[in-house]
Amino acid sequence: MGGDVVSDMTMEDVMHPGAEAPDPAFPRAPRGWSRDAAQALAQAEGLALTDDHWEAVRALQDYYANRREAAHINVRELRDALEERFHGKGGAKYLYGLFPGGPVAQGCRLAGLEPPAGAADPGFGSVV
Repeated sequence: MGGDVVSDMTMEDVMHPGAEAPDPAFPRAPRGWSRDAAQALAQAEGLALTDDHWEAVRALQDYYANRREAAHINVRELRDALEERFHGKGGAKYLYGLFPGGPVAQGCRLAGLEPPAGAADPGFGSVV
């Protein structure tokens, strides 16, 4: 019977044929995101990205990837998840040290993600 061919293609592959393969260090990065683009954006925002920044970027990308089916990302839940994930390093204080423009707002921009509604609120991830 025809049509039994198994394909490793995802919907993203179908929607964006010929797109670059994802960075293996960031397997859950959004399509089209690159470390080079994040570096350029960070430099424009006055940040020098370290391994700690990349860990937070990866955590943001993982969070979004795990909620791909959600209608929207809740800024409060994202902030709480980040604080919990980085609790051992100092939580919110640590994250604001990495992203003075807000761990949610600035972190999402660098991770190639759309910041959730309300991310510019100083209580939710931005000092803007």
